[in-house]
Amino acid sequence: MPSRAQNLEVLLSGVANGDEAAFAELYQATASKLLGVALRILRSREIAEEVLQEAFFKVWERAGDYNSDIASPVTWMATIVRNRALDEARRRVNRPTGDESELENIESDDEHPIAGLERAEDVKRLLRCLDGLESEKKEIVRLAYLDGMSREALAKRFDRPEGTIKTWLHRSLAQLKGCLEQ
Repeated sequence: MPSRAQNLEVLLSGVANGDEAAFAELYQATASKLLGVALRILRSREIAEEVLQEAFFKVWERAGDYNSDIASPVTWMATIVRNRALDEARRRVNRPTGDESELENIESDDEHPIAGLERAEDVKRLLRCLDGLESEKKEIVRLAYLDGMSREALAKRFDRPEGTIKTWLHRSLAQLKGCLEQ
């Protein structure tokens, strides 16, 4: 069964060949996530929707430029949306329309590499979820999964039975999974 990324790659290939049905399916599969990218930058649904339309026009034009060795399909399209949204935000900052409160809070992330966009969002979500754990359990999860410390070593370090460490890790991972699925 092909992965979601593989399905999107097939659709992008169809779009590159002028397949309107593939374009419609690609739009249905990605528009909501990409609208979220534009909304985070622009903070206005109306403007974000306009930017999304322009970005999809660019996807239609440039689908043949997509390279799976550089980025996943969603990352490639999100980068187009992000760059278009940042351009729009800069344009609005240079020509204020009277609603300064929206424009004052716009941040630019120009230095992010294309392939890092999705990973950066996933890391932020994970860190927010980790902050929901008790400090001792957060430290145990970090030591176990980032530093590779064994349950036996964790039990000695935290002066707890190994079974307790195992239970804490299991419950902490379940809590993280629940948080990440929201």
